[in-house]
Amino acid sequence: MVTTRLDEIDRKILAELQADGRMTNVELAKRVGISAPPCLRRVRTLEESGYITGYHAEVNSRELGFEVQVFAMVGLDSQAETELRAFEDRCREWPLVRECHMLNGEVDFILKCVAPDLSSFQQFLTGELLTTPNVASVKTSLVIRGAKDEPGVPFDVLEERMNRTA
Repeated sequence: MVTTRLDEIDRKILAELQADGRMTNVELAKRVGISAPPCLRRVRTLEESGYITGYHAEVNSRELGFEVQVFAMVGLDSQAETELRAFEDRCREWPLVRECHMLNGEVDFILKCVAPDLSSFQQFLTGELLTTPNVASVKTSLVIRGAKDEPGVPFDVLEERMNRTA
């Protein structure tokens, strides 16, 4: 398991930063029980090692005028690696596509999209997504409401696994 390279303090740092990436290093150090200089060194090491891949603010899409959220299930004609990569590259270019995941099963990709309104999403769907080479089918589902949106990983589950293997 990769996490065996992380000690308990590293995991606490990751959990705290996942919950609140804006806290100061001094506050973080206090929460994980070490002084500020080694805490900062650990954070930098976690960043350099790829455990921390970035920091961002959670913005309220509806407050910013993006009233529509849609999941689009995309089937491709060909699943050749070059075709898969070409579709992924195209998804990165579309601003309305916020997430793109390749799946195993009936659907090749699922896209999480946001749009100001249904008309804007329909223009994207018919003018961009459906006209993309290799796209065979698209099924969409409009999000009515979200019940949970948790980023990252459940650190309590990780700690339970670590305690069982110790």
